[in-house]
Amino acid sequence: MICSFPRQADSWVFDGLYRAGKIELEVVPQGNLAERLRAAGAGIGAFYGPTGAGTPLAEGKESRLIDGREYLLEFPIRGDVALIRAHLADRMGNLVYRKTARNFGPVMAAAAAVTVCQVSRIVEIGEIDPEVVVTPAIYVNRLVEVGG
Repeated sequence: MICSFPRQADSWVFDGLYRAGKIELEVVPQGNLAERLRAAGAGIGAFYGPTGAGTPLAEGKESRLIDGREYLLEFPIRGDVALIRAHLADRMGNLVYRKTARNFGPVMAAAAAVTVCQVSRIVEIGEIDPEVVVTPAIYVNRLVEVGG
């Protein structure tokens, strides 16, 4: 599992699997998680970032001093399938988000081989102003309309 925070108060299933050695965990600061996903979608092979340098999160990672500051080499995270939520889609799959769904939805869609998006409403092609499209249809493979 790659995540920024691996548990909640009632996450006993994860805790049990992790302690039994049945699940691996890579803890990634949330900004790095977003950037590693964005890098995958943009076709970037790797990048250096300062977050985590000098902490246990740096163990085993290549580091480099740049302008006197330590940076860690980070690799993209690609997904096989992304399950995301958007507010509105047209029949082609162009997406418009609301509120925090915009934080990870676009980068997840671009980083995955297949993207399935749940939307509140699907409209006809041309009904969404192209200026408000956040995720273009090229990144969306399936739409599931669930009113709301």
